[in-house]
Amino acid sequence: MTADDLAKLFDAFNRHDIDGVMRFFSNDCVFNAVGGAEAYGTRFEGTQAIADAFSGVWKSMPDAHWAHHGHFVHGDRAVSEWTFTGTNADGSRIEAEGCDLFTMSGDRIVRKQAFRKNRPLIAAAA
Repeated sequence: MTADDLAKLFDAFNRHDIDGVMRFFSNDCVFNAVGGAEAYGTRFEGTQAIADAFSGVWKSMPDAHWAHHGHFVHGDRAVSEWTFTGTNADGSRIEAEGCDLFTMSGDRIVRKQAFRKNRPLIAAAA
């Protein structure tokens, strides 16, 4: 897995292309989302659960976008930094910097941990 591969992954996220995204994940992958009741957030295990989680974000925020993404790979670990934007159904917006920490096995992601700044929502335009 290279930084260029991670850039292609984020391009697929921005196209809301679930097949394009999931081709980078191993069958036994684990994704720890930015929020949830546990210290690690909400955990999704396996490709179907992870695909459903990503698709759910796109459904709830049709304009979800990860801008200014940059990537660093060292051995079987990688970091991606980005700025996430998206609009909730009530018109409020999220705009916050974040990052993903990846663990890879060969050319597949086996663990993705997402982190995002805890910033107040931007109010819907009046």
